[in-house]
Amino acid sequence: MQMGPLQLLLIAVVVLVLFGRGKVSSLMGEVGKGITAFKKGVSDGSAEIEKAAADEAKDVTPEPKDKV
Repeated sequence: MQMGPLQLLLIAVVVLVLFGRGKVSSLMGEVGKGITAFKKGVSDGSAEIEKAAADEAKDVTPEPKDKV
């Protein structure tokens, strides 16, 4: 069962009536901040993983041993 535009509008009106415009606006602001923080965390994690992979990919050839 898919929700059409009319059902979404009805849900939005009910939420607006129950919580009020200020509360809904505040909630949406917090949701936006949460999404931004999540995206930043994902990109920081990806950068950290890439950095670790690059560190491991450095030249790891052993030092030549001196011949006696």
